[in-house]
Amino acid sequence: MDSDGVLDPAEVFDQLGADYEAAFHEAPLVWEGLDALLARLRPDDEVLDLGSGTGRPVSERLSGAGCGVTGLDVSATMIELARRRVPEARFELTDIRERDFPPESFHAVVAFFSFLTLSRTEIRTMLERVRRWLAPEGMLALLTVPGDIEQRVVRFLGYPIRATSFAAEQWPDVLEEAGLEVLWSRSEPFVPTGRSRAETEQHLLLLARKT
Repeated sequence: MDSDGVLDPAEVFDQLGADYEAAFHEAPLVWEGLDALLARLRPDDEVLDLGSGTGRPVSERLSGAGCGVTGLDVSATMIELARRRVPEARFELTDIRERDFPPESFHAVVAFFSFLTLSRTEIRTMLERVRRWLAPEGMLALLTVPGDIEQRVVRFLGYPIRATSFAAEQWPDVLEEAGLEVLWSRSEPFVPTGRSRAETEQHLLLLARKT
């Protein structure tokens, strides 16, 4: 918790645990992003899941399709849950900003909501690193909540947290500046399961390829 009473991401997700999975498991663009990746991946391809949460549904579905999955998360609670739920995948307790991999280590990277707690400078740095980690023609599936905000205090499933994003029309440029070609994008509203319509979020899914 910082001096303003705002929780850091590890604190929030340690407290949410499986409730996070329950709230977002049915988000349509989560499943559409996974379908789009799996249509382009082969069994034994290596995939990096940034902000892997409980491992469901992302790591679970990718592992079930035969991919080798590495998941990273800053929450010890999430990592513990993920290791139990998806034992065939590899999960590491780490800040995604601090972990590095050799070039061309992965055929795909998934970043579902994992950049929302970073600054804009950190998002751009992470995208450049993702490009380096991807094999030629490797894919990035990025799901976020669009908005022209940086480190704004918001309520997320009842918890105060600082959030950063870009407006929907800005995201393609941000990705292309990092050397990632946007193939298509989708946007639609979603109400987290068990929440009121007042907590509706606009979700934005982008599928990009290393150029």
